[in-house]
Amino acid sequence: MKDGFLGYQASFMLDAVVVALVLVVPVLLFSLFSVKFRRQYSVHRNVQMVLAVTLLAAVCAFEIDLHWVQGGWENVVKKGPTVTPEQMSFIHNVLRFHLIFAASTPFLWAITIAFALRRFPNPPHPGPHSRLHSLLGWASTLDLVMTSVTGLVFYYVAFINRG
Repeated sequence: MKDGFLGYQASFMLDAVVVALVLVVPVLLFSLFSVKFRRQYSVHRNVQMVLAVTLLAAVCAFEIDLHWVQGGWENVVKKGPTVTPEQMSFIHNVLRFHLIFAASTPFLWAITIAFALRRFPNPPHPGPHSRLHSLLGWASTLDLVMTSVTGLVFYYVAFINRG
């Protein structure tokens, strides 16, 4: 599982996370459409729970692979063609920017979900917590979308186009 499947000399788990980053936004949009326009509150809750658990498992597997199996992200990058110090510095800066969002997303999303599970009835419907939930939900959505976009940019500069 040291080699990826997308053809760019990344790790299997890195490629898997890239695929997840591409898929997460349409699933998130479906969830938001379900609650905002169709008023399908249970569908929204269920999709969010499946998405959260799935992404948590994927990120945990990715982190284990990246740090324990691969020995760090630099080793994965160095599996491919030689990178200059300037390229490595640029890749590192892109990763730093990505990590701003990647590190905050699980915490913001966990708070949003925890409050929702505690403050909405079962089956869910609008109530006193709706306003705060909407604010937290949109913040979580923006954070998750930025995690996806910046993660894809990192993959691109680190593995596809190093120039």
